[in-house]
Amino acid sequence: MRYLLFILLCFPDWAKAQTTFSAIERYCINCHDADAKKGGVNLDAILSEDIGKHAETWEAVVKQLNARHMPPIGKKRPDEQGYDELIATLTKELDAQPTQRIAGPTFRRLTRTDYQNAVRDLLAVEFDAKAAFPTDEISHGFDNVTVGDLPPALLDRYIAAAQKIARQAVGTSTEPEITAVRVRPDITQEYHVPGLPLGTRGGVLVKQVFAQSGEYEVQVRLQRDRNEQVEGMNGQHQLQILLDREVKGEFTVQPAKDKNYEKIDAHLKARFHVPGGQHDLGVTFLPNGSPVLERLRQPYKSSYNLHRHPRLSPAVYQVTITGPLKAEGAGDTPSRRLIFGEGKTDAAAILKPILRRAWRREVTEADLERLMPFVREAASLEKGIESALAALLVSREFLFRTEEKGDDAALASKLAFFLWSSLPDDELLSQHPLDVEAQARSMLRDPRSRSLVTNFADQWLYLRNLEAITPDARLFPDFDHNLRESLRTETSLLLTDVIQNDRSVLALLRTDRTWLDERLAAHYGIPHVHGSRFREVKLTPEWQRGGLLRQGSIQTVTSYATRTSPVIRGHWILKNLLATEPPPPNVPALDGVISESLPIRERLAKHREMAACASCHNLMDPVGFALENYDAIGRWRAEADARGGFADGSEFDGVAGLEEALLKRPELFVTALTEKLLVYALGRGLEASDRPTVRKIVRRAKANDWKFSEIIVGIVTSPVFAGDEGKRMGAKE
Repeated sequence: MRYLLFILLCFPDWAKAQTTFSAIERYCINCHDADAKKGGVNLDAILSEDIGKHAETWEAVVKQLNARHMPPIGKKRPDEQGYDELIATLTKELDAQPTQRIAGPTFRRLTRTDYQNAVRDLLAVEFDAKAAFPTDEISHGFDNVTVGDLPPALLDRYIAAAQKIARQAVGTSTEPEITAVRVRPDITQEYHVPGLPLGTRGGVLVKQVFAQSGEYEVQVRLQRDRNEQVEGMNGQHQLQILLDREVKGEFTVQPAKDKNYEKIDAHLKARFHVPGGQHDLGVTFLPNGSPVLERLRQPYKSSYNLHRHPRLSPAVYQVTITGPLKAEGAGDTPSRRLIFGEGKTDAAAILKPILRRAWRREVTEADLERLMPFVREAASLEKGIESALAALLVSREFLFRTEEKGDDAALASKLAFFLWSSLPDDELLSQHPLDVEAQARSMLRDPRSRSLVTNFADQWLYLRNLEAITPDARLFPDFDHNLRESLRTETSLLLTDVIQNDRSVLALLRTDRTWLDERLAAHYGIPHVHGSRFREVKLTPEWQRGGLLRQGSIQTVTSYATRTSPVIRGHWILKNLLATEPPPPNVPALDGVISESLPIRERLAKHREMAACASCHNLMDPVGFALENYDAIGRWRAEADARGGFADGSEFDGVAGLEEALLKRPELFVTALTEKLLVYALGRGLEASDRPTVRKIVRRAKANDWKFSEIIVGIVTSPVFAGDEGKRMGAKE
């Protein structure tokens, strides 16, 4: 006994390790030995071996213990203190292991978003890459992971895009071009459009760069139904064509007496002079009072469907811009100011700063010489610059990101594409050595950091899926694209507020503020919000709004077209907010397997009785039920049964109970967010050797009130981000 006491006193870590192994044997081995081997895991075989040899398995054990998924309910489980001690011992050992270098992607093509933002920042050209290029493949939840190839068909599109962008940037072409802008048919045009003058109704605002000064023709076509009849023709209406809010054409739209509907909008055509540069072209109607259809209940907010809620007034379908018809020379555009500056006439002086930013490194004379033949062989300097820019935009150095270990320029590029989804600016490229932390904090305050919302968060939270979701019009007749965009904007503004004001990321889970316009406020039943402008609104508890779990965008992307889905919602919460996604291999659909006459809670209970379904659905369903007070498009319904729970046996009621449960252990949510950000930043999936980095970042955030900036700084200053995993991160605090 004296020898045992001597060992315990002299080697406390050894004693603690024996306690850990004892806990594993007591709670885990019955299911995870050589005989049972549940989930394909045999812990008995690796207990006596070095933990570093089986880091992937032990990291999976830590994740299950953190989530309290294991041991399952019904089996012997440790108390909370036991869980914490076991996790602390395992993570300490795992964090002390030597780092294994992960071969991440060092040669990646720009995604559509990267390309579009890079063109905007490099040449001040607003280019629609979504329309020009195919969708990037998704892997690990993001589209910047598997973009290493360049198929010939895509190369052809890049060449065509480069020529178009260069032509627009330099503005030397005098040949008339036709630009057609279409308005979605599911947009209600009975209200004011942001950016157009107050007091107008519907229409569209087009932000257009006119490369040449001269005359342009603008033609308007109105929305038609399936019978090619102009919708909403119930009298005379006044339509205006505006350039920077100045009326350039005013027309009367009225029904055709001979039922020739082509005559109704054939005259909606104006030709006028436009100075070269960027302008706001607007097409809109003057309101004719406030028409209301006679109905037994309050009229729908949506008016775009012929059969269920027809348009009350005509609506714009397409705006066609043709020109220049009489070119007068290149205008004073943002692109020309950026390219030619104060009247530069030396080709090398013009191209060198652009080339430096495009290729994200210092350029040599040899680099510059690759572009100079395009200038020398051209008829004029401007034509030569146009050709050189087109060649630059299809160069491998522009289209592909190459990241070299220890190179400041490569690290600056990686930082810029992470935080801005775009090129590094001159300040980033010029700093040697690069102060990564200071630059990251400065970049988060820059408006370009909004790409973390429009690119990262849209993928993390599935907001991109809103575009493809169309709830059943018979069950949800008041859903239109206006509402879809308002739902998305509310969530985007919450994320923008957290990022740019450097708030605690826990505000994403619970907050007493949100951002609403009149359309969304009416959808939520919140009074006294009028107009198309989004504004911050202080919430009261009875409105049942606030964090992500209470927002209609999340409720909509986690529902079917006809009903809510506790399964999808539960899976979304586990995967995106808790990083404990259960694997769903070839799961049979609920519809058609269980009687559809049963209430959803009973149908899912039957589903869980199937052995193949129970292991996953026991985790997902109780969590998803907590959101049942929200219907398939995010409206509140107080009568729903919203009792829920977690796999550890804890129970809660409704979204408030779920939020409270999540906030009791905030490390789980912050770990999930950190993992998503790290995947997005590295452009690869995470390995077991990345987990110590994640834990250190989470500890850093906890010590700094969970601020968003601390997570970002923790990521960009980590060895895995810099590509220098030889430095030990996580071994010491």
